[in-house]
Amino acid sequence: MIGRVASLTILSLACVMRAGAQRVDWPTTSGDAGAMRYSALADINRENVSRLKVAWRWNTGERSIPASAGQKPARPGLFQASPVVIGDTLYVSTGYAAVAALNAKTGVQLWKFDPEIWRAGQPSNGTGLVHRGVATWSSRRERRIFINARWKLIAIDAKTGKPIPSFGNNGEVDLTATLRRPVNKLQYTNTSPPMVWGNLVVVGNGVGDRIRYRNDPPGDVQAFDVRTGKRVWSFHTIPDSAEFGWKTWEDGSYKYMGHTNVWSPMSLDVARGLLFLPVSTPTNDWYGGDRKGDNLFAESVVALDMRTGKRVWHYQLVHHGLWDYDLPAPPVLATITWNGRPRDVVAVPSKTAWIYVFDRVTGKPIWPIVERPVPASDVPGERASPTQPMPTNPAPFTRQTVTENDLIDFTPELKRRALEVFRKYRSGPIFTPPSEQGTITMPGSIGGAGWGSTAYDPVTHTLFVKGTNNPVLYRIQKGVPNDTIGYDYTVDLTGSGLGVTADPDSGMADHTPPQQLPLIKPPYGNMTAINLDSGKQLWQVPLGDTPAIRDHPLLKGVALPPLGVAGAVGGTVTRGGLIFATGGGAVLYALDTRDGTVRWQYDLPAGRGYSNPVSYRGANGVQYIVMATGGGDNSELVAFSLDGAH
Repeated sequence: MIGRVASLTILSLACVMRAGAQRVDWPTTSGDAGAMRYSALADINRENVSRLKVAWRWNTGERSIPASAGQKPARPGLFQASPVVIGDTLYVSTGYAAVAALNAKTGVQLWKFDPEIWRAGQPSNGTGLVHRGVATWSSRRERRIFINARWKLIAIDAKTGKPIPSFGNNGEVDLTATLRRPVNKLQYTNTSPPMVWGNLVVVGNGVGDRIRYRNDPPGDVQAFDVRTGKRVWSFHTIPDSAEFGWKTWEDGSYKYMGHTNVWSPMSLDVARGLLFLPVSTPTNDWYGGDRKGDNLFAESVVALDMRTGKRVWHYQLVHHGLWDYDLPAPPVLATITWNGRPRDVVAVPSKTAWIYVFDRVTGKPIWPIVERPVPASDVPGERASPTQPMPTNPAPFTRQTVTENDLIDFTPELKRRALEVFRKYRSGPIFTPPSEQGTITMPGSIGGAGWGSTAYDPVTHTLFVKGTNNPVLYRIQKGVPNDTIGYDYTVDLTGSGLGVTADPDSGMADHTPPQQLPLIKPPYGNMTAINLDSGKQLWQVPLGDTPAIRDHPLLKGVALPPLGVAGAVGGTVTRGGLIFATGGGAVLYALDTRDGTVRWQYDLPAGRGYSNPVSYRGANGVQYIVMATGGGDNSELVAFSLDGAH
């Protein structure tokens, strides 16, 4: 009896302590405008994380839509959103770019707005319909939620969930109406949240890599007035005539090239009003015979004056890109210690597996970035850049080439097959160009780093980056009519995935074709901690697992090392000494920030967790970890708290 009374007393004290704790919001999808993905909360920490339990779950309710009269087929992709939490209300976008408001303590839905973008069918990006979050704007009188749904920018009343009629045309702006040239709206999309600063809301866009024709959609970045929807400024990621950088597009190719967009989240120095753009690849990612030159501002980090949209500085990370090495993630705004004093920097994660670190104001590299010679191209009409910029520090966080020593060798038969595949194609160091023979490219098209790879601890000055080891094959071939711009070449992506199998009947009793295994050895995904004061790696561990490989029938009875998991998403770091991440797999891990050891893990009920978690504390004093999980017809948010409290 005494023990029970003591337990109840402790529980009561815990409730009192929780009730007195201050509410802490998660005001942007990355936690702050500078993309740190850091929570200053430590209620959940290394000592008690084992007590995490599910507090609530919420399902989007979205389902695949079959083709019918007047309706193209549509399906939700993976649920990739990171919610925003303000004042105990959670706002989240769904795969169909609907916006829902939930009670952040219980998961109870308050309202949901559906822009019905599914009526237009699938976008051209190959991912299904996905969206990664919303942005908010507040005044003394109101709060607005902004969602960039396909070609629409929509302002929603945060109280009612209804579009605001005074914004644009009955609450929405057609983002294609103010571009420099007419475009096909169905080929224009958005997956990342807008950026809000002052009375401006800024959006980029996405265009499917496989779309390549003269005058395809450009990547203009546009700013609109948050109240009226009137466009305020536009930045041309492909410069027009006489604009800075236009001569890097030879033979007038700037006039008709497209893409070069900002599909990834942007980041913002709020105090300085500096907007940082991670710019992607130009039209025809893998062949540049009809866009000779360095092609500014493709594959560059660009700092803009948020007030005017004018360029402050830029740095191109890949010249004349041929490898789909678009900048996939928001630049991280960090403050490091440099020569004993604080220095504001921007750390740019990349698919190349380097972190490029610059002075935030001047754009000067913190450590030297050296132009080094790279292999030439022998594809007709192509002229690859003779050099590429390569950082001297920090070191690459994934592999950047594939050699025979890297090939899978779980069994002698698999090693033989891997050698057979490897020797059919070219391989070489990073920036070896695509070829007609076929070039094994490493890192592959998802990196390196992906769109959610990084988190930064501003106390320890540690950057945590999720990396993927997954080579691809780029084989240039003759194009088909209307598939290229001027030249006759493009890339064959039908066989871009590299893998090996044993003989079809080996170990397969039912004679079904065995699933491919990766060409290379694991790990296929890792988490790396980098001290940004010095650029030195502190630790690196495999992150996650790949059951499709571990449970493969050809590997029955084979002792396998840690596999890791390929994927674009990293984690969220907390003051409790933990980083929460899946790496793109179906298990959520809490890693110790000191060495990467797993302190807690949970099998996600809806499957893959292909998003970045968020963390906040409600007015009830409870710290939550919330993550979007699953996809398709089963997409749900899962919230965790100590002992499942809510």
